[in-house]
Amino acid sequence: MYYTRNELIRIAKRENNTKRSYLVVNPLQAKHIPVSPTKTIEMFDALADKLEGKTDPKNTLIIGFAETATAIGSHLAIRLGTYYMQTTRESIARAKYIYFTEEHSHAAEQKIIRSGLDKIIDEITDIIFAEDELTTGQTILNAVHAITKAYKKKNIRFHVASIINGMDKKALNVFARKGITVRFLAKINNESFEKKALSYESSGNVVPAGKSRTAVNTITVHGAVNPRIMTNGKKYAAACKKLFMEILQSKHKTTGSLLVIGTEECMYPAIFAASKIEKKIRTSMTHSTTRSPISVCTDEDYPLHTRYELHSLYDAERTTYIYDLACYDHVMIVTDAEGNIDDGLGTLIAALETAGNRNIELVRWIP
Repeated sequence: MYYTRNELIRIAKRENNTKRSYLVVNPLQAKHIPVSPTKTIEMFDALADKLEGKTDPKNTLIIGFAETATAIGSHLAIRLGTYYMQTTRESIARAKYIYFTEEHSHAAEQKIIRSGLDKIIDEITDIIFAEDELTTGQTILNAVHAITKAYKKKNIRFHVASIINGMDKKALNVFARKGITVRFLAKINNESFEKKALSYESSGNVVPAGKSRTAVNTITVHGAVNPRIMTNGKKYAAACKKLFMEILQSKHKTTGSLLVIGTEECMYPAIFAASKIEKKIRTSMTHSTTRSPISVCTDEDYPLHTRYELHSLYDAERTTYIYDLACYDHVMIVTDAEGNIDDGLGTLIAALETAGNRNIELVRWIP
């Protein structure tokens, strides 16, 4: 499937980021902008098509970058049948990490959990990094350096699969010299993005975190797989199918509009469930909460217009966001956050209620 620049790219302005003022927002990615999950899966499949047959799946690891590329990496691993893990910014109990930095990010430190990788590294011949956008490629180089330094293994072939490739000729030549292959859906020139982002006024609506005391129906589904540690496509697909089936058994034979919300690094389970609901039952939309503080603007051609501030379900001390909520007949929140999530959940419900939503349900996906 062929995608044009206009289908994949909207330019937004980062807030309080001195490294790079613009952010490429993909309207099909189901992160910042609500979208049909069917369109999201179709885009992921188009990228998977470019990887089919390029490596031996049983010896390949796909690593999805947190937080925006976690869903991309998840779907690629499911389609190709590879090992899968994602980087994380969360603190995992008793975990040992490989650290590297993410260029241009507001939260630069990324971590790879060693325990799962330790178990398979000897059989891995190829590592594919899944990204939503490549700019300079430096984050990939940082990750490659961190992994090779940790394991002293010289025979791993590294690859990148990205929805968008904005690397210039110099950066691409660096990758070529290092033997890192790059596959993508759209090649872009990002030289004008900085100027365009700075041309927008921060005139949109910012809604401070509220606190709802509304009790919502909760479905608890066991069998969650934690891709921050290690899994494989077959196991992750089976877990996501079980999640969907238990949601299906609980309800969703009704009609009306539906929004399925993921939470931060937990994007793919929401997209997967929403896509199955859309295919079998009714039209759905999906997007997720995020750590990214993005300016909002009233201009029609700007991608984000209203920002709701939240407390994270994973850490109530952390501010997170969701953008451009609308009013739906039913809203489902899908999260793998553990422990007491009352504070963060209360702020998310308050944001949904501000947008006119009343029929809200929580799905807790736990081990």
